[in-house]
Amino acid sequence: MKRLFLIGAALSALAASLSATGPAQAADTLLNASYDVAREVFAAENEAFIKSHPGVTIDQSHGGTSKQARAIAEGLEADVVTFNQVTDIDFLVKQGFVSENWKSEFPNNASPFYSFPSFLVRAGNPKGIKDWDDLARDDVKVVFPNPKTSGNARYTYLAATAYAKEKFAGDEAKVEEFVTKIFDNVPVFDTGGRAATTTFVEREIGDVIITFEAETKAIAKQYGTDKFAQVVPSVSLLAEFPVAIVDKVAEKKGSVELAKSYLDFLYTPEGQTIAAEFGHRVHDEAVAAKFKDQFPEIRLVTVEDVFGGWSKVSAEHFAEGTILDRIYGSR
Repeated sequence: MKRLFLIGAALSALAASLSATGPAQAADTLLNASYDVAREVFAAENEAFIKSHPGVTIDQSHGGTSKQARAIAEGLEADVVTFNQVTDIDFLVKQGFVSENWKSEFPNNASPFYSFPSFLVRAGNPKGIKDWDDLARDDVKVVFPNPKTSGNARYTYLAATAYAKEKFAGDEAKVEEFVTKIFDNVPVFDTGGRAATTTFVEREIGDVIITFEAETKAIAKQYGTDKFAQVVPSVSLLAEFPVAIVDKVAEKKGSVELAKSYLDFLYTPEGQTIAAEFGHRVHDEAVAAKFKDQFPEIRLVTVEDVFGGWSKVSAEHFAEGTILDRIYGSR
């Protein structure tokens, strides 16, 4: 009888220990690994989400999404990712961290909002920069981050390539020459979008920065429209911002339900309004209509239409020894 009592007491103690330190406690905290220039929008999204989920803590990690994806594979315990590039989530799928059907788990191919590469020039636009052609001129210095480490920069590379494909009617030699010239005009390749912003704004390097439209709006708002002017090119590339639950981590921590609630919130009218306030284009029709005057019309092409999809882009442009390596290595 005494032995049974001791066993029962031990089991009770073990259960209490697990409840104190196991998934139930961990589920009150989420880590969102996100892209480099998303600090402000997710600070606002997090604050709003926490108001309806008292006691919850949302931690953030920011950097180039390729770097973030590698960090997760190497041990960064992010419950969710809010990236700017599909290929980096697909990398996590291959590593066994994210489910293969992640695109169907949330609306709009798991992309709550979107943007595109746009231009920001100095006050008065002294170099008269209007479109991608101007970025290849000898007298123009262009700032954008390193496409080897930044999803932001990969969109810039692909947008410039898409423009050149139209301009040169698919002549691949001329397309590569055109994009190479733009790369040659970049004085410094920073590792991420926010570092590139610092180079352009605070170090005063370059005549134009290419970054997501949302970032150009944020810079102009923060530093003054008397110092910078936005320039929307004639055509650009749709930049989706895919989100996913990092299943391997969330299941271990017991945070799957909270992670889903958090990503679902980004699609609510409140979450969409916050995204729009920070310069992102949103899918919610009512919210988009409310902010319509703040977003000029632009023709957007897609990776699928121009390049045949992300898998083909990765194989032909981003894999070792392919087109991007040739262009980047020519510097």
